[in-house]
Amino acid sequence: MPPTETRYRIRVRMTPRAIDEPHRTSSPLELLFDLTFVVAVAAVTDQFAHAIVDGHPLAGIAPFLQVFFAVWWAWMNFTWFASSYDTDDVAYRLLTMVQMAGVLVLAAGVPAAARRSDYAAVTLGYLIMRFALVAQWLRAGAEDAAGRRTALRYAGGISVLQAGWVLRLVLAETGALASPAQLPSFIVLAVLELAVPRWAERTAPTAWHPHHIAERYGLFTLILFGESVLAASNGVGRALETAELSGPLIVIAVSGIVLLFALWWLYFLVPAGEGLNDRRHRSYQWGYGHYGIFAALAALGAGLEVAVEQSGRDLEAGPLAICYAVAIPAAAFVLLYWLVHTPLIAEPVIRPAVVLSAATAVLLLPLAEPRAGVAAVIAAIAGVCVLMTAVTILQRADRRA
Repeated sequence: MPPTETRYRIRVRMTPRAIDEPHRTSSPLELLFDLTFVVAVAAVTDQFAHAIVDGHPLAGIAPFLQVFFAVWWAWMNFTWFASSYDTDDVAYRLLTMVQMAGVLVLAAGVPAAARRSDYAAVTLGYLIMRFALVAQWLRAGAEDAAGRRTALRYAGGISVLQAGWVLRLVLAETGALASPAQLPSFIVLAVLELAVPRWAERTAPTAWHPHHIAERYGLFTLILFGESVLAASNGVGRALETAELSGPLIVIAVSGIVLLFALWWLYFLVPAGEGLNDRRHRSYQWGYGHYGIFAALAALGAGLEVAVEQSGRDLEAGPLAICYAVAIPAAAFVLLYWLVHTPLIAEPVIRPAVVLSAATAVLLLPLAEPRAGVAAVIAAIAGVCVLMTAVTILQRADRRA
């Protein structure tokens, strides 16, 4: 049922919305929901930046990816549920508010998770979000007879896995789960989380709207680009606390903005809504693949923050490590962008040779740091991404001519 018919109603029966509903866009509630994730993503990015600054980027990768998975998975589950069952009535709004509260609790627990491997607050926030989502699925199962089995499978699968996360936390806190086993246990539970939608929708698929989903992913991508800009700005601020404005600082700051702009332009060249509409069976690969795209953007923000900051003061991290903190996320974004979108679009937006050449060049450029310096390497990485985007735009123009 369109939002214009439900906006002022206290209660609306939860039934699937049409997959071809015209003019379907993100609701104000969804936009407000996304704002809470700004806080969570900022916390994750900031802690990863601290790990790089302290000279322990490898040690910071696992906590970063684990917490970011919780953030991404909670956002994604809400997004796909809302695309199918958004009633925008009082009950729906209140349960969404509970999920938002869970995001903020999770964000508050990020520093402890990153610094001391204490996942108590992160797990609590995740549980709050998932509890509200289970309530939404139970409501959908009660009010939508055709989709009842699917909804109850979702509710049951999510509930069982939340018990698994709690058990993992309890075992870790009591010492029964040894430290080396914590990462494998996380991977097992994460894989099972990813399997729930596949299992639940074997009975009947949910009625998600392809253009709405594409827009929601685009908006979350913009959030991550915005976080990268904020992270770079924070780095400039810290650099200026101990040094004056310098040439390297200006070069890195400008190059960072150019790099982000090039990657933004590249991402939105893909007509994802049309692709999802024509190839709904590819939605899992596309939707799940965005975990890597989103994580790469968040990590890129951390890398740019550290690169800017080192131009004004000495850090524990070496120059080569700082260059790779920018190069690896940038290359990962380009490769994952291509891998995720290529199966969705009949005519590939970007050619394999262009992707592989750009990613290889970006990964090799940090090796020039001893002679060129950090600022020159960051500028060169930005230049490669600009060139790749320009070539892609020209190739698309030639095909359409």
